[in-house]
Amino acid sequence: MNCSITVWCTETTSLLRDASDAPELDTAWLIEHVTGFTRAQQRADSSLSLTSEQLHQLNALRQRRIQGEPLAYILQVAHFWTLKLKVSPAVLIPRPETELVVERSLHHLPKKQMSVLDLATGSGAIALAIASERPKCKVFACDVSEDALAVARENSLQLNLSNIEIQRSDWFGAIHGQRFDIIVSNPPYIAVDDPNVQTDVRVYEPHLALFAGGDGLSAIQIIVHQAPHYLNKGGWLILEHGWQQATKVQELLESRGFDSVASHIDLAGHLRVTEARYSST
Repeated sequence: MNCSITVWCTETTSLLRDASDAPELDTAWLIEHVTGFTRAQQRADSSLSLTSEQLHQLNALRQRRIQGEPLAYILQVAHFWTLKLKVSPAVLIPRPETELVVERSLHHLPKKQMSVLDLATGSGAIALAIASERPKCKVFACDVSEDALAVARENSLQLNLSNIEIQRSDWFGAIHGQRFDIIVSNPPYIAVDDPNVQTDVRVYEPHLALFAGGDGLSAIQIIVHQAPHYLNKGGWLILEHGWQQATKVQELLESRGFDSVASHIDLAGHLRVTEARYSST
């Protein structure tokens, strides 16, 4: 027995109001994922209907969303920069604010051959975005999680990018004798007991990629301390961090001998990314 898409959407939007900040959009994405009908098609044709199998699939996915599972994990897809990426519970869901890391990297990357290292790459979002925009650059992407690396490698293959190399490394542990023009990272930067972490983030996203000690700065401290050994002279370190951590990150960079330290505001108006240059030899 078929069911009207309009009827299912109305019902689902109502059911998702407590679980989602955008229930109408979530509903439309679920429909598109199962049926292939785009949001434009859904709006244009109220006569569209669901088969019994589609209805069964949609009801199961809807229940997962009602229980709080992030939509990106349900769809196994996230949009970042200009890319459509696979995601799984092994990786963080790429956020719009992280695109600021890409923007700042491109600012320092003229369209010529240079080298970039992305630490804690997760899905590969930052590294893949840079590689896609700067095909003459060689991009290295590292993560300690094999499950995360499997996702990053799948995304790299899907995007058919030949200028990226993905490998396992616990921070700089496997980076032997190499230096880079830019090192970037969206490392874990949340304090373990931070009460402001959203429930769905704490429950569903990988803790290894989220939490970094009692003050949230342990991973950033490791990167700042070790990065000069892996940067070319005049190379840049670009870090995403928590919205209240900019001052502390600036202090860490300055005390390690970096110069040109500056923090940048994300779309929400928060100081989210700090960059610095290492000019010493």
